[in-house]
Amino acid sequence: MPTEPPPTPWVFPSPTEVDESGLVAVGADLEPGTILAAYRHGFFPMAVESGGPIGWWSPDPRGILEPDAMHISRSLRRSIRRFEFRVDTAFDDVVDGCADPARPHGWIDDRVREAYRRLHELGWAHSVETWCGDQLVGGLYGLGIGGLFAAESKFHTMTDASKAALAALAAGIIDDHPRLIDVQWRTDHLATLGVVEISRRTYLRRLREVVQSPDSSFWLHTHAPE
Repeated sequence: MPTEPPPTPWVFPSPTEVDESGLVAVGADLEPGTILAAYRHGFFPMAVESGGPIGWWSPDPRGILEPDAMHISRSLRRSIRRFEFRVDTAFDDVVDGCADPARPHGWIDDRVREAYRRLHELGWAHSVETWCGDQLVGGLYGLGIGGLFAAESKFHTMTDASKAALAALAAGIIDDHPRLIDVQWRTDHLATLGVVEISRRTYLRRLREVVQSPDSSFWLHTHAPE
């Protein structure tokens, strides 16, 4: 079971008090208790600009993936057969892959790395890894809170490796409890995988439900989707 950190001293505003970009507030800190409180309120942290202050975001609409609605194309299914999936065996390496400064729109800096490493040590942050033989070729990381998996970022060095990690995550958390994968914003790329948009109001309602679910044990049985 994850270890609950000390509570945050910060009071978050209402998630409805946002600008059109979804920015709710700027500042606070990246302590584990602050980040967990933010997610439980429907926010996530991301720098306002590269190297700039941390912003707290609640976009409307919100991009989400229902685990049982993951779309696996025939080409992705063929790729999946080449891979092996592991959880939490190379967390730092996955974060480093996601933080590669050569990637466009990079926002994962040393502050974010350290914050999520601490959450990983406490049992809240997880990596889903795609391996080809003994090589890490892709993956994603994020937070698991009850039935919510808040996917932060993904990377790949082999075609389809990050898509495959998302498919493995989705397959691993389907059970009889409410589950939801939060991807923050829907993109055309993510839409091909089954990601849809829902309103902030609907997201916050779903959030209240899923965070009350038992913690997912996906790390025990994440596997290649059928």
